[in-house]
Amino acid sequence: MSTKENRDKKFLQQAIDLAVENVKKGKGGPFGAIIVKNNKIIAKGTNVVTSKNDPSAHAEISAIRAACKKLKTFHLKDCTIYSSCEPCPMCLGAIYWAHLERLVFAADKKQAAEAGFDDDFIYKELNLSYSKRKIPTLRYDMEEESKEPFMAWLNNENKIKY
Repeated sequence: MSTKENRDKKFLQQAIDLAVENVKKGKGGPFGAIIVKNNKIIAKGTNVVTSKNDPSAHAEISAIRAACKKLKTFHLKDCTIYSSCEPCPMCLGAIYWAHLERLVFAADKKQAAEAGFDDDFIYKELNLSYSKRKIPTLRYDMEEESKEPFMAWLNNENKIKY
């Protein structure tokens, strides 16, 4: 086994341990995540959806928020996220938006579904037309008005691009 693979498995085990500890403490779901930069842990996160009453407080999101705060940046380009489980669609989106260099996970989405955490319906919903989605979704054609925020952005000379 390579040094990189050993290192990955070491950090993955720590993410798994976080997930188990989180369940035992009753703080939320069985998920843990660690963000590493230069082989050092920058941030940790667990699923605290139920204890924080925040449906976005997944382990990966919690770890990303902590890492960004610690590093004072919204780009985590030189970091790797280790997750106890394959990220859900929301977390995967956040991982891409944070520009993490690598994603390494242990359990897959099938294992998560077997434990009652099935995100497959979200993937299916994204491919449906608005009118066929479970949550009624409407788009009103406000052609000119809808351009205003983007024009304000494009014309802002002081914007921070991301």
